Amino acid sequence: MATNNGEMLMLEAPPSQPWRSSSSAEIIDALPYIDDDYANPAVKAEVDRLVEEEMRRSLKKPSDFLKDLPPLPKLRFQDHPMLAREYERVRAGKPPVPLDMSRYGLEAPTVNKRHDETAWKQALQKAQRLLQHQVLRLENLDLMAKHGPDVWKQYNQRLEAFLSRLQAMALEQNEKIETVNRERKYHQNSAFELNALSAQWKELCLKNIEIQDACAKIENNLAELKREAAERGWNTEVNLENGAMIQ
Repeated sequence: MATNNGEMLMLEAPPSQPWRSSSSAEIIDALPYIDDDYANPAVKAEVDRLVEEEMRRSLKKPSDFLKDLPPLPKLRFQDHPMLAREYERVRAGKPPVPLDMSRYGLEAPTVNKRHDETAWKQALQKAQRLLQHQVLRLENLDLMAKHGPDVWKQYNQRLEAFLSRLQAMALEQNEKIETVNRERKYHQNSAFELNALSAQWKELCLKNIEIQDACAKIENNLAELKREAAERGWNTEVNLENGAMIQ
């Protein structure tokens, strides 16, 4: 403690806290590294209380938390000409139109057309189309049996390479998240230390005031003793060299 012209010198006030800026921007943050004790009912109740208090004091409503994010792109599927008819069917509540499987069937002309040459020609053309379709299916199956395993191996290799890239990206993002969490934890712990130092500063200020009050009482007692000594005719000056009282 130091004095200047009889005035008590107190410790300097701590600097203003940077996280309490006057800016109107409001930051909503989370601390995932302290959630280990959330299963404790007492901790959960305290966390819920803090969250409710923060929401009461917040200028934002829960529906406004995502307003700072860019808007989602507008998709206009309902205006697509290929889907317009299907949308109308769904709006009307009609069942879906079943697939026409008659083209895959091979039937002879009906009884009343058994002697119709044109009907038999159409049935023959349909049979030829179905036969050619089956031939193409057999050729595709043969090609798949020969080259399918190699194609699937190459496809699996591409998937594995893609998976490796995604895993590397995920690992990089996890490292960035870990770095951010460590920085946030450091700043949070620093805030706790600043609060502790601020409390210590207030305690020292109170001690200085108490010391100043005690010094004032001692000075008053000394003045009272000097006055009594003067009334009795005592010389209170002290010879510092020989330690004798000057009579």
